[in-house]
Amino acid sequence: MKLSEIQIRDPFVLPVKARGEYFLFGSTDKNVWTGPGVGFDCYRSRDLENWDGPIPAFRPPNGFWGTTQFWAAEVHELHGRFFLFATFKADGQVRATQIFSADNAEGPYAIWSEKPVTPANWFCLDGTLHVANDGRPWMVFCREWVEISNGRMLAVQLSHDLRRAMGDPITLFSASDAPWVRAIERPKNKQTSNPVLPDGDRESFVTDGPFLHRTRDGALLMLWSSFGERGYAMGVARSKSGSVPGPWTHEPEPLWKENGGHGMIFRAFDGKLFLTLHHPNETPNERAVFHRLIETDGSIRLAGGSAAFYSAVRQAVIN
Repeated sequence: MKLSEIQIRDPFVLPVKARGEYFLFGSTDKNVWTGPGVGFDCYRSRDLENWDGPIPAFRPPNGFWGTTQFWAAEVHELHGRFFLFATFKADGQVRATQIFSADNAEGPYAIWSEKPVTPANWFCLDGTLHVANDGRPWMVFCREWVEISNGRMLAVQLSHDLRRAMGDPITLFSASDAPWVRAIERPKNKQTSNPVLPDGDRESFVTDGPFLHRTRDGALLMLWSSFGERGYAMGVARSKSGSVPGPWTHEPEPLWKENGGHGMIFRAFDGKLFLTLHHPNETPNERAVFHRLIETDGSIRLAGGSAAFYSAVRQAVIN
């Protein structure tokens, strides 16, 4: 399969060097908004151009609490195992992120954290793992605008084995802190599964899709998505302290300005750096796209498009 044949939102690429393969995860249900949750599939490739799949990476066990909105599956390799972070929803229950584990990158993934690791009574989504320089695992996640109007980016330390959250979350920033973010109008007909916003909150600011990246010169960056002047977009924040607690500052303009986002960064086996995100932002047309990235002065910038990307990939395979 080619990427153009794979419907996927929130794409996440895991390179597994020992196998010489890349694994693509994300939100893979055909109807990720209101349909019953089926699970998460993954796709496997050696050249980032031709993909095998779908491979059923996770299917909910009997009695699993999540029933719909299976979102943003991402997988990290740690302690010799593979850990899947994903978000779920059910009628009468808040949206939340839970952790699963498997012996192999493609799964099958089984429950690892006994319950979600986001706070029990908050609407949360898109938990992502970051292991700090001192070895401490953090989960960065979003508290949703549907509950608090001005979405927040938060972080919580996880236990060393990733089975539970340790202590209370800390706030990193609010969506409106970024100069490129614009408010979205409060929907006139609120979903019954979402909490009721205060009557005075007619505009809301979205936080979505965090991913942390340590540059080779030591800067700690965060990709995250919201809405800008031209719709769904993705920006870059930087930790002034070089650590998760921040404080965080924001690039004035988004890295990706229109109709795409919820991205992440990965290195190909030759060390080249790539961005993946979904584009466009409309179901069922969303697809994963790849773009070369260049690190410069403690930040990142796009370098060329798909043609340049595939040329680099082919050269990496040859080498």
